[in-house]
Amino acid sequence: MSRRAALAALHVSVALFGFAALFGKWIALPATSIVLGRTAIAALTLAVFALARRERIGRADATLAVNGAILALHWVSFFAAVQVASVAVGLLGYASFPVFVLLLDGRLRRGATFREWGTAVLSVSGLLALTPEFSWSDRATQGLALGVVSAITFAWLTLRNRELVAERSPARIALWQNVFAAACLLPIVAADGGSTPRPTAGTFAALAVLGVACTGFAHTLFIASMRRVSAPSASVVAALEPVYGIALAAWLLREIPGSRTLVGGMLIVAAAVLASRVDDIGGRRRVSVRSMPGKTDRP
Repeated sequence: MSRRAALAALHVSVALFGFAALFGKWIALPATSIVLGRTAIAALTLAVFALARRERIGRADATLAVNGAILALHWVSFFAAVQVASVAVGLLGYASFPVFVLLLDGRLRRGATFREWGTAVLSVSGLLALTPEFSWSDRATQGLALGVVSAITFAWLTLRNRELVAERSPARIALWQNVFAAACLLPIVAADGGSTPRPTAGTFAALAVLGVACTGFAHTLFIASMRRVSAPSASVVAALEPVYGIALAAWLLREIPGSRTLVGGMLIVAAAVLASRVDDIGGRRRVSVRSMPGKTDRP
């Protein structure tokens, strides 16, 4: 694969990650049921890809089990945000995760650089711009809060996966995390089965597209593109996920973002781009946040 083809594949994979948010509106199921279907299908898809490449998936352990539970919470809060508010609010709330990476990693407390503080200020300013009113009765505020929960849980998952990715393949980590996420959600969905609408053939088809195309295939495509595209460049492209998702929602769902959403979105995307450059200063190089399996398990 040439670098140009790899860059195109990278953009396609990121667009598919953003496209996944629309299924929160299309699938008439609770967020827990959507994520159960997605993780189960994604795990199966990743297992098929691993077998096709003759890649060993290894054994699961307690660390991957905990990561699977975090992944389940991350995705459930994300799809709940989309359902309560809009695709834009869910995506932009989630996109604030770089500032939570800095907070959970303790870098802001230990003495952050100017760029790291800039990332935090831009993210917080973007979230404030997105908040129409500080009232829990407002659905946009509820959706944004759930989006922030998805950002915090993904930041936590990213930091946990940073150590794992040094000794295990991202595909292997993603596969087992999807398996454990599905295992965590299965009893919850089963207990709530009486109040959940019966899935139709269209629902199963949508879940298949979400699990295969927007998760398994997008993850594989992203990892393949990383062989020719640097991690910092991939991080910048990954920051465009909300842009792709919001554009697709405007086209396919007629969810046209308002001025507050556009302003908040620009600030949060700018923070994500800045965060991708933070560790290039002074000759340091960190693995791309998007290359961590946590996110590629999601969109």
